[in-house]
Amino acid sequence: MLHVLAVDDERPALEELTYLLREDSRIGRVTGAGDASAALRDLSRMLVEGERLDAVFLDIRMPGLDGLDFTRLLTGFTSPPHVVFVTAHDDCAVTAYELGALDYLLKPVRPERLAESVRRVAAAVDRPAPPPGEAARDPDDEMIPVELGGRTRLVSRRTVTHVEAQGDYVRLHTADGGYLVRMPLSALTKRWEAAGFIRIHRSTLVASAHITELRFDGGRAAVQIGNELLQVSRRHTREVRDLLVRKFHQPGETEEISDDR
Repeated sequence: MLHVLAVDDERPALEELTYLLREDSRIGRVTGAGDASAALRDLSRMLVEGERLDAVFLDIRMPGLDGLDFTRLLTGFTSPPHVVFVTAHDDCAVTAYELGALDYLLKPVRPERLAESVRRVAAAVDRPAPPPGEAARDPDDEMIPVELGGRTRLVSRRTVTHVEAQGDYVRLHTADGGYLVRMPLSALTKRWEAAGFIRIHRSTLVASAHITELRFDGGRAAVQIGNELLQVSRRHTREVRDLLVRKFHQPGETEEISDDR
């Protein structure tokens, strides 16, 4: 059973959140705090007394210590709890993602959406925790908050075919279009490696699941993703070829690697 901490400076919002959390059968204990400073004291006490805290569901805009600063302070703990933001503001989703938040809920909270967050917490608790400052990896999927026209949209990692570096940002390419996220490509490469994403160029990361063909022409390699042909740098050619040979040569699968040399 999970032990979670709910944090909100508005009492009605805190009471509603704690009520909804207690209704979930996967949660055994819910502790409430009226601000982030009180939550930090509660967390410190729990650690001293040897209590386990699995997750913190907290608001962002609070007087004094806000939710983002609270999350930054968690990186100083040896085994910090997972963080789920519950807020009426949609303009901090990208920052929350960079800080390693497990989920980002908008008020008013829908029970079914909160249940999905609890599922993510339960899944994260059942696997090894990532290093402080990194978001927990969901082996099934991950939702990436992106800003689009002044609003925040959640993009499924499964839909991302490839990623391109653009200065301090990366552009996530999906069948529906491209989305900018403020994050270095090197950090995303490390984060998504376990999900089958591979580096083919210093500025390009691709989802191996979406690669349909590996081509060679004049000593240069390229991978086919949908209607796009993406060049593989010489530095990454051997690694990409070895990985895709293993991928395409599974028993019972059809040969899909072409060599135009």
